[in-house]
Amino acid sequence: MRLHAFAFVLGLAVVGTGPTFVAAQTAPAPGATVTLTDALALARRNNPALQSSTNARRTAAAAVRSAKGAFLPSVNSSMGGGYREGRQTFFQGQAFGSTNDQLSTDASVNASLQLSLATLNDKRAAQANQNATEADIAAAEQRVRNEVTNQYLTALQAQARASLQDTLQATTQTQLQLARARLQVGSGTQLDVQRAEVADGQQRVASLNARNQVAIEIVRLFQAIGIDARPDAKLDANLAAPPAIDLSAILEMARRTNPALGSFRAREESARRSQASARSAYFPSLALQAGVSAFTNRFTNTGLLISQSRASTLGAQASCIRTEEVRDRLGLSNRLAQCNTFVFSPAQEDDIRANQSKYPLDFTRNPYSLSASFSLPIFNGWRREQQVEQASVQRRNAENDVRAQELRVTADVTAAYLSLSTAQQTVVLQEQNVRTARTALSLAQERYRVGAISIVDLVQARGDYERAETDRITAVYDVQRAFAALENAVGRPIR
Repeated sequence: MRLHAFAFVLGLAVVGTGPTFVAAQTAPAPGATVTLTDALALARRNNPALQSSTNARRTAAAAVRSAKGAFLPSVNSSMGGGYREGRQTFFQGQAFGSTNDQLSTDASVNASLQLSLATLNDKRAAQANQNATEADIAAAEQRVRNEVTNQYLTALQAQARASLQDTLQATTQTQLQLARARLQVGSGTQLDVQRAEVADGQQRVASLNARNQVAIEIVRLFQAIGIDARPDAKLDANLAAPPAIDLSAILEMARRTNPALGSFRAREESARRSQASARSAYFPSLALQAGVSAFTNRFTNTGLLISQSRASTLGAQASCIRTEEVRDRLGLSNRLAQCNTFVFSPAQEDDIRANQSKYPLDFTRNPYSLSASFSLPIFNGWRREQQVEQASVQRRNAENDVRAQELRVTADVTAAYLSLSTAQQTVVLQEQNVRTARTALSLAQERYRVGAISIVDLVQARGDYERAETDRITAVYDVQRAFAALENAVGRPIR
C-alpha cells in the first residue's frame, strides 16, 4: 500500500504561543492629586515584585495542563534518509546487495499511553498547587497593598508635620515682631529679640527639612507603586475613618479568606494527593502502544536498472527456449512459442522510470502494530514503602503548617484589632492635649505681650504645643496604620 505525501503528515506540529504581559505605566500628570485608591490601582499594575509573583500563575497553569496531558497519548514521529554505495557485500564467498547507488527514506509514527491511579492523583495535586499559587498571588497583592498604604500614610503624615512646621514658623515670626515691638517701647530687652530671632531661624530650618522629607516620602511612595517618581504629586488627606469592627466576625472572615492560610490549605491538599499517588504504586497500570512506519527508495542510475531488467528478461527468454528445445528433442510436448512472450517492452521501461520519480514522497507502508499490557509491581526493594512514608511525612508537615498559620492569623488579627482600639482611644486623648496646649500657647502670648512672662516661657509654651500637635498627628495616622495592619492580617480589604 502506497501512502502519498506521508512526510507531510509527519511534519504536522502544534505550536502554542502564550500571552505576553507588559506592565504599562500610567503615571499621574504633573501636579495631579493621587488618592490612595489611585496608588493601589497603579501598584497592582506596575509593582515589580507583584508582577514577578503573578508570573507564577503561568507556570502553575502549565503544570496543570501537563498533568491533564498525561491522559492523552504521547505521539512521536521520525523521518530519516540514507545513501548506500552501489557495491556488493561479500559474506562467506557470496555477494549480496546491489551494484547501483541507492537513496532511501523511512518514516514512522508511534503513540503510547500509560494510565494509572498515580496519573489521576498527580492531576489533582497539580490543580491544588495551582490553587496555592493563586493564593500566593493574592497574598503578594495584599503585601503590596499594605506596603503602599503604609507609605502613603507616611507621606501624608510628613505633609501634616510640614504644615505644622509652617504654622509654627508663622508663630515664631509673630513672636519676633512682638519682641521687637516691646524693645521699641522699652518693655523688652535685646536678649529677648535675639532669642526670638534664634527661634525663628531654627523654625525655618525645621520647615525646610519637613518639606524635604515630604518630597522624599512621595518618591518612596512611587517606588513602592513601581512607576517613575513624581515628587510634585499631591496626596489626598481625606481618608475614610475605619468602620466599626467586631472581632469575632473579623476572625471568621480571616479564617475563610486569608490568602496565606488558603495557600497552606491548598498545599495540604496537594500533599494528600501526592500521598495517594505514592500509594497507587501498589496498583496495576495500563500501557497502550501503536505504531506505523513506511519507506521509499530510489536508485541513482535509472539506466542501469533498465539495463538489468532488460538483461533479466532476455535471460528468462533464453532459459525458456533451452528448456523447450530439450523437451522437443526428447519427444515431449513443448511450448516454444510461449517463450516469445518474454519481451522487455517500452511500458516496462516507463514503469521503472515512473517508480524512480516518486521518491521521496511516495511511501510504502509497513504493517502497523498495536499492543496493550497490564503491569503489576510486586517488589522493588521497599522503595515504594519509602516513597509512601516520605509522602505521609510531607502531608503531616503540611497539616502542621496549616495549624500554625491558623494560630498566626488569629494572633495577628487579634493584635491588630487591639492596636486599632488603642490607637483610636489615643487620638481622643491627644486631641484633648492639643486643645490644652493651644490654649496655653495663646495665654502665654497674651501674657508675654503685657510683660507678665519672659520669652523663655513663651518658647516653652510653643514647644509644648508643637509636641502635642506632633503627637496628635502621629496618633491620627497610627489609627490608619493599625487599620491597614488589620486588613493585612485578615488578608483582604475590610471596607
